[in-house]
Amino acid sequence: MTKISEIFGQKVFNDSVMKERLSASTYRQLHETIKRGTDLNSAIAEEVANAMKDWAVENGATHFTHWFHPLSGATAEKHESFVSTAGGGKIILEFSPNNLIRGEADASSFPSGGLRDTFEARGYTAWDPTSYAFIKDDILCIPTVFCSFSGEALDHKTPLLRSMEALNTQAMRVLRVFGNEDVDHVKATAGAEQEYFLVDKKYYDQREDLQLTGRTLLGAPAAKGQEMNDHYYGSIKTRVSSFMKDLNEELWRVGIQAKTEHNEVAPNQHELASNYQTINVTVDQNNLTMEIMKKVAKKHQMECLLHEKPFAGVNGSGKHNNWSLKTDTGVNLLEPGDTPGQNAQFLLFLCAIIKAVDDYQDLIRISITSAGNDHRLGASEAPPAIVSIFLGDELTEILASIENDTVYSDRKREPFQFNVHTLPSFPRDNTDRNRTSPFAFTGNKFEFRMPGSSASISTPNTVLNTVVAEELKQFADELEKADDINTAIQKVIKDTLREHKRIIFNGNGYDPEWIVEARRRGLSNYPSTPEALSHYLDEKNVRVFTDHNVLTEAELHSRYEIYMERYYKTINIEAQTLLDMLRKDILPACARYRNELGRDVEYQMRLGMEVENSYSGRIFARETELSNKLYRDVNELETVLKNIPDGSAYDKACYYRDRVLPLMKSAREKADELETITDRKYWPIPVYRELLFTMD
Repeated sequence: MTKISEIFGQKVFNDSVMKERLSASTYRQLHETIKRGTDLNSAIAEEVANAMKDWAVENGATHFTHWFHPLSGATAEKHESFVSTAGGGKIILEFSPNNLIRGEADASSFPSGGLRDTFEARGYTAWDPTSYAFIKDDILCIPTVFCSFSGEALDHKTPLLRSMEALNTQAMRVLRVFGNEDVDHVKATAGAEQEYFLVDKKYYDQREDLQLTGRTLLGAPAAKGQEMNDHYYGSIKTRVSSFMKDLNEELWRVGIQAKTEHNEVAPNQHELASNYQTINVTVDQNNLTMEIMKKVAKKHQMECLLHEKPFAGVNGSGKHNNWSLKTDTGVNLLEPGDTPGQNAQFLLFLCAIIKAVDDYQDLIRISITSAGNDHRLGASEAPPAIVSIFLGDELTEILASIENDTVYSDRKREPFQFNVHTLPSFPRDNTDRNRTSPFAFTGNKFEFRMPGSSASISTPNTVLNTVVAEELKQFADELEKADDINTAIQKVIKDTLREHKRIIFNGNGYDPEWIVEARRRGLSNYPSTPEALSHYLDEKNVRVFTDHNVLTEAELHSRYEIYMERYYKTINIEAQTLLDMLRKDILPACARYRNELGRDVEYQMRLGMEVENSYSGRIFARETELSNKLYRDVNELETVLKNIPDGSAYDKACYYRDRVLPLMKSAREKADELETITDRKYWPIPVYRELLFTMD
């Protein structure tokens, strides 16, 4: 039996390995580099590189790679061998400080959104020492950032690291106002809850749509869906349990603290949650988790589906991002304290987040937008596209009493009159959990429920860090010049609550009435990716990124182009795949079945039987009618795809949303009805019953 203590982190060049293999001086200076972001001098880099290489080789590694997160949405790696020739037919194993610190990658083939011309190929990767190196498939993987020859960020991690530093700078200013002199650093932390589907590989291999797009473009509902709620938290099937066991061991080996696993609501849907880490580490680990999930699933003759909506009619998959703030002294800044001063500090950070979410609703919505997530948001399975905050009734009442200078009391505590010195004590877990809220406070963190299952959480966390940093900056600017700090803190809290309470909503986000109420409150609602992204370059959004040195204007414009292009290119791939399946699989299958029905109808007619009301006659007529309508949809969709207008990325995105998606929906409706009336022996692809209910 595998012992967790023996395998955990065995493939990670972690703190204990560094402490064992580095000199005390180098170990101490490396920690200083990680903690304060100081430069790593060449002497230290050489010792670290040698120690890392020796450890990797001892653990079976033959190559190394700079592992980075380009804007393509996947991780990237270029393998380099440790082997160098030494003359006389001999070899040596080398890994220089330069190999560790900097690498070169061809930047011309990665998305750049116009930052680079195709002929400008040079790009650089640079080591991120705050995230541990690890071994994967006998390759030493060194987490890095990725930038162009001229220094523009071409990845997700660079702006994330910049946003973490911006947040730290402004949070430290606020803590100093409260007299906290023992804190040196504030870090944003996150924990990711990853949802996913498993399907049998033999069925997956027969579905062109799953292979090319990650979701089913066709498929009538099975007789049973998720309406019985019997899959949620249910007994895990033997085959899936075996997959989860192997997955856990693979994750533990690379230092990922896979903590919770269970069945989710939809059939064949599951969830894996990991422990909280500093955000850039969580991002690295979640990207690695998704990769390992797919690899382990194949070993079990299954496929892991990470698309946000692989199956129509059942819940899709999200990735809940649990975000919080923590000092280097171990204090969670979003956890109510035991003294009035601690609670004033808690309230100030809470108000900064409330203000940030209200001021930058559009950016938060944009941070999770994608063609896949558009299928999920707003359905009764995920938060709506309207951004709001859930605080729970008790905390909301406390904030209301502060705003209005009224007495708050509950059954457990004496009434209090608000001022900074006599703030109430806050009980732990004073809120229920609201699964319909996009951004819910859950005691000492916010659960951001809008990110899609397939996406990197770099972008949403970069946005959260940046917008909260901006509000903390505004608070610090006001408090640092105040003569009476207690009065100033009170004023900031009350003004924030008065001006931004519209963003707080504790009700049912799935209720259609919330859309009406949100509009009355003046909250934004962008149901589709093009609508949301059209606000990405609004002046206030550009300013918040550039003011905090998270993204330059050029980098922002490039991302806008990349995100728009990815949206319509995703739909184009889906539409072309759907056409291929309809022309080569579905329509021919229906024609074969009609031929059989036609022979039966002809036989009945020869016998003088009434055909119009017979089974064969009715099904033949309906098959013919639907097939002809479907064929017209196919031809129209093909024409629409051949006439993509010239123009901006936004124009093309709107064209695909308004012209292509409706035709795909129309064609699917007809094909799905044909599935329900076509003899099974003729239907050419596995159906939902097989995909969702045959896992043993």
